[in-house]
Parts: sequence; structure tokens; C-alpha cells
Amino acid sequence: MSDFHQNGLVTVLHRLGASNLEQLEKELERHAASNPIALVLPSLYSELENPALKHIVQVLKDIRYVNEIVISLDRASALEFRLAKQFFSVLPQRVRIVWNDGAGIQDILKLLANTEIDTGLQGKGRGCWMAFGYVLARGQSNVIALHDCDILSYNREYLARLCYPIVNTNLGYEFCKGYYSRVTNRLHGRVTRLYLTPLIRSLQQVAGSHPLLTFLDSFRYPLAGEFAMVRDLAWINRVPGDWGLEVGVLSEIYRNCALRRICQADIADAYEHKHQSLSADNAEQGLQKMCVDITKSLFRNLASEGVVLSEAVLKTLRATYLQTAQEAITRYQNDAAINSLQFDRHEERMAVEVFLKGMKVATETFLEDPLGVPMISNWSRVTGAIPDIFERLIDAVDRDHEWDPTSETASDKQARVEAPPNHD
Repeated sequence: MSDFHQNGLVTVLHRLGASNLEQLEKELERHAASNPIALVLPSLYSELENPALKHIVQVLKDIRYVNEIVISLDRASALEFRLAKQFFSVLPQRVRIVWNDGAGIQDILKLLANTEIDTGLQGKGRGCWMAFGYVLARGQSNVIALHDCDILSYNREYLARLCYPIVNTNLGYEFCKGYYSRVTNRLHGRVTRLYLTPLIRSLQQVAGSHPLLTFLDSFRYPLAGEFAMVRDLAWINRVPGDWGLEVGVLSEIYRNCALRRICQADIADAYEHKHQSLSADNAEQGLQKMCVDITKSLFRNLASEGVVLSEAVLKTLRATYLQTAQEAITRYQNDAAINSLQFDRHEERMAVEVFLKGMKVATETFLEDPLGVPMISNWSRVTGAIPDIFERLIDAVDRDHEWDPTSETASDKQARVEAPPNHD
């Protein structure tokens, strides 16, 4: 059982008492009749071979309140796209795959580039943005929910508790962030526990209190990959294209959504997914890469709010963060002890040292170029620049959906070479 404490600025919707999943799903089916839901699943093709996504698909087969499911598929050849269609065909909902490596979507990306619309680099951020665009283009769903495809512990309650605060309009929320306990026989969630939260609190000490920092610090799991929102927010929110996605999304919500319309919901007793490597010697991979992208996103969002982050401030910040993180390690060690969990203080300290390296890389990058890579443009700007973009997007996705390789001519087959797609 969770606590019922309301801390910070953002309303917390707890899990209290026994499971009420059956009641929630009945209410969701009733509300979804007038407030339909689209579920977006960002996925690499490689995830189709993992047990997590296979289990997620089996669970989704029994969920009746979802109107449509949109899979944003990355790093898939033509053969792999065809296999992905077969993989997801067991779902009873209306399912479409946005094949980001396909010719149709690539043509749209080229058109956007020629119109000087920022679309970022290939990755989860751009994949989510493209899927949001498709949902907006169809105009058949009022709520958009998103979660990752590597959740090993997935069950029906995850999605129900994530969607309910938005679908039930009596509650009045427009954005819901999922949170959960990252615990097995040990504490997980190192980037949140030992990096982002200590970094935010160190920034409050060094740069001074700021409403954005207070807002971010109010989330119990700010790096959770699960959220639900009303479709209007997908129109106006910009999206980061890297691992700064979660911080960037929350920063956009801070700017574009009234505080009373934002909540966070406890969606699971426990949460288990794929664990990234620490990647101590490579700032382009693993948790160190994640740390770099998160830091750049946070710094740039603070700078856009008028917070001055000089070289002297950022040097002091690294020292302050190290002290704050060391204090956090002690707290978590004690928390693990009272719960008889495994805890390796040396590993925790090594993680902090890697995160400190990542912060240094991000700091140097930020000081050299405070603006950095632009965030992906919101769909409001895109539709203003290219009025028929939604028709093009629907056509591209539907043509891929209807594609039958058995009916292709030799020239058609030559055009769809079964080679790995270009990932610039």
C-alpha cells in the first residue's frame, strides 16, 4: 500500500488498498465512448524479439477501452516491417504502424527539412512525435497515452491507472505522468535517484529557486516513460529528439498546461524493464549518454526561462551535486537496510562518478552552444507551414498498411530493397 502524502506542486494519485482494476476498466469503457483513447507504442524492431513486448501484446488483447493503437517503428527494413505487421495483427483494436524507415515517412521528413521544419534525429523522440501527428491527423481520439515496449512486469492496471485521470473528465486533468517503485531485491532507477533529483536540488542551491525546478522536483519519477494527455497538448508541445525526452516533455507541460490540470498517478506496485549499461568510458552510450542528454535538456530549458548558468555557476554545480549525491547514497543505503534489500555502496558511488563525467560533457557542450539542437517543431507550426501534411501522413501510413508484397511487380520489389535502412 502506498502512502497518501501530497508533496510538491503536482497532485499525486495514489494506489490505496486492494486493486480496483475491474471498476476502473468499467468506468474507462463508459468514458472512452465519448472520450476515445489512442495508445502510442514507440518501438525498435529488435524489441519484437524480446519477451517484454510479446507479453505487452498479450495483455493489450484483452483491453476493450482503447480506440486505436499506433506503433512507431524504428530501425526496420522492409522485411522487418512486414514481420512487424504480422506480429501486431493479433490485436483486436484498430492498429497502424508508422514505419519511420519506409519511403512514405522518409518523403515526409524530406519535405519538412526542405521547408526548414526541425524534425531532429532518428530516435524515440521523433518516433513519438510522428505517431502523435498520425493520431492528430485522424482526429478519432481525444486522449493519447504512451508507454515503452520493454516493460517486463506489464499488466492491465498500468494502462488503466495511466489513462483514467485524463479519460474521466470529471477529474479535470489534461496530463498524467505515471510513477512506480523501481525495486526488486535491490533499488533500481539510478539515473533518477542518484542523478536527476540530486541535480535539480543542487541547481536550487546554486542557481536559486525557480518555479520550473520546483515543478520538476514535485514528480516522484520524472524519468518515467509513461504518460497520458489530451490531444490538444500534442498540437502545441515541442518534443526533444534524444534521451532528454522526459525532461523536455515535462518542461513543455510546465509552459503549456495549468498546474491544476497536471497530475501523477501510481500505476504499479513494482516495475521492471530493460536495464541500460552504465557505460563508464563512453559518453555516447548507456546511462552516461542518458545523463548527458538529460543535463543538456535541463540546462537549455532553464536558460529559456531566464536562469543564468555561467561557467562559474556550472563548475560550482558539479561540486554541489557530488555532495548531494553522496548524501542520497547514504539515505538509500539506510532505506535498503530496513527493507533487507541488497545494496552495493561501491556500485552506487561508481554510478555517481560516471554521472559526474556526463555532467561535465553536457556542461562543456552547453557553454559552447546554449541553444544546441532545436527541439522538434510542434504540429501547430507544421500544419501552418504545410497545410496538407496530415493528408500526406495518413496516406503514407495507410499505403504501408495496405502493402502486400505478394502482389508486387519486379520493379516494385527492386524499389523496396531488403537492405538495412539508412540511419543518418
